[in-house]
Order: sequence, then structure tokens, then C-alpha cells
Amino acid sequence: MRLNFIPETFLGKCSVVLIITMPIFFYIGMSFIGFYEFVPVGKTIPHDIIMRPGIALPMLAGFVCGIAAFFTGIIGIIKKRDYSIFVFLSSAMGFLVLSWCFAEVLFPH
Repeated sequence: MRLNFIPETFLGKCSVVLIITMPIFFYIGMSFIGFYEFVPVGKTIPHDIIMRPGIALPMLAGFVCGIAAFFTGIIGIIKKRDYSIFVFLSSAMGFLVLSWCFAEVLFPH
């Protein structure tokens, strides 16, 4: 087993790129908060997309990137045997995003 920092396979590179774009989408979504300051928050995700699309859509894209990074990283590790540190880190971060989404669905507040 050869351990590298930079991934060698396409799936590994996609996983790293997806986890890098995740905070970029979060930053874009957070930058619109001042614009929607007086708009009420939606009670559901589709209602929030209609009411505040500048916040909701980039945030959802960030979560999708994080979850996709987990799955592409795991597939790259298992099938393509891409044992790089960045793929392991991006898969771990994607797993945290996925577990946070499951926790929000199972235990809403």
C-alpha cells in the first residue's frame, strides 16, 4: 500500500475538489445574509428556497458537494485503491456532513 498526499485517480481528485468547493458555496450563501435580513425564514427547505434563494441554494449546493465528496472518496478508496491522505480527509469531512444531515432529519429542532 502506497500512501501519497495527492490523489492519483480521477475519483480521488473529484473528491478533493468537491470538498474544497464546499466551503466556497457556504461562503457565497453566508454573504447574502445581509441582503435577506428582513425576509422571514421559511418553515421548510422548499419554502426557504422560494423566500431566500440566495442563501438556500448555495448552502444546499455546499451540502451536496460534501456528501458527493464522501461517496466519490469511498468509491475511489475501495474500487480504485487510491490511498492518499487528501482522499481520506475529504471522505472523513464528507462523512461528517452526511452524519450532520442525518441528525437534522432524525432530530429536528
